Amino acid sequence: MKTLYLDCGMGAAGDMLTAALLELVPDPEAFVERLNAVGIPGVEISAKRTEKCGIGGTQMTVLVNGAEEGCEVHDHHHGHPHDHGHSHDHGHGHDHGHGGHAHSGMADIEHLVCGHLDLPDPVRDDVMNVYGLIAEAESRAHGVPVTQIHFHEVGTMDAVADITAVCLLMHTLSPDEVVASPVHVGSGQVRCAHGILPVPAPATAFILEGIPSYGGAVKGELCTPTGAALLKYFVSRFGDMPVMSVEAIGYGMGKKDFEAANCVRAMMGESAGTGAAERDVTELSVNIDDMTAEDIACAVDKLFEGGALDAFTTPIGMKKGRPGTMISVLCRQQDKEEIVRLLFKHTSTIGVRETPVNRYVLDRRIETAETPYGPVRRKISAGYGVTRVKYEHDDLARIADEQGISLGEARKLLEQGGV
Repeated sequence: MKTLYLDCGMGAAGDMLTAALLELVPDPEAFVERLNAVGIPGVEISAKRTEKCGIGGTQMTVLVNGAEEGCEVHDHHHGHPHDHGHSHDHGHGHDHGHGGHAHSGMADIEHLVCGHLDLPDPVRDDVMNVYGLIAEAESRAHGVPVTQIHFHEVGTMDAVADITAVCLLMHTLSPDEVVASPVHVGSGQVRCAHGILPVPAPATAFILEGIPSYGGAVKGELCTPTGAALLKYFVSRFGDMPVMSVEAIGYGMGKKDFEAANCVRAMMGESAGTGAAERDVTELSVNIDDMTAEDIACAVDKLFEGGALDAFTTPIGMKKGRPGTMISVLCRQQDKEEIVRLLFKHTSTIGVRETPVNRYVLDRRIETAETPYGPVRRKISAGYGVTRVKYEHDDLARIADEQGISLGEARKLLEQGGV
């Protein structure tokens, strides 16, 4: 299994994640050229070699209209900029505030990303989803609707550059699984336009809900909202580095110096026991006897939306001979609290059972084959000495409709064609 491991022992910021992942691609210079061709207004991105505590790595620079802003802005809805150039220390040299500029909201970000940037559609979706996490956190932190959250204009271009770069790098590297260490958030307090706030900052704390994180002796904000959102969106699970055969290592450097190397380390390789990896997951279950089938189906949909790996129902007998339904959910440890919340919110249960379980999975990947009937996706699962191939149902259904044949006949057409 192609595995990407991110060491966040000194936190995470958008530019540091970009730099670390950039070192994993075969031709970093060509990739930077690709980034600059995306079309972010007024933005020029560059990478340079630098050193922290004797370790060589890459540091990113983002120029906005020729000036280095170096910020990850998550301005508040009322338009007061954070002045982080001196008082709000990220530990990475990021400034949040640039007073006097116009502001833009999520609608403007969507207009830019989806209407003007030269990106593959999946990358556009990733960028908007990451921005959505940041906007939702700001909304919760400041008690206003997401539609009223505004981002600082110039800082937004810088943040768009960081988020777009990481999303495009993830699309290019295409790991089967992304694992990250628990996140070091720093410690102490930060000063912004609204007063002195604890580390992690409120928006960052909301984003990191459900993610293992910790403070430490380093004074300052090591994990920024952008870094936290990128981790939350792309990382499959948090924990120790898995057993893997490392093939490439990247170091993404921050701009400040500490006793410890101020960097994110990214390692790409094949995880040990490909196709036979043991996964620690949690099974949550509830017994229901007073909900309709429609309501139960809706609840199961909400569980999947909340990050459930699997959710299913089992008919059971309950007290006084009443028929009931047991809803069972498999989820990752970091998603457990959210799934428990959803079970209480969308079902009538008054108690949730938890059982630690292990699961064994086959390696899975999706390939697209060009056929006389158009592109066809197929899921390939392998491991434990077996290989299975299954055509995507939507593609089979399309061929069946176009050719006026059954699903079985469409499947035979593809098999006869060697797909």
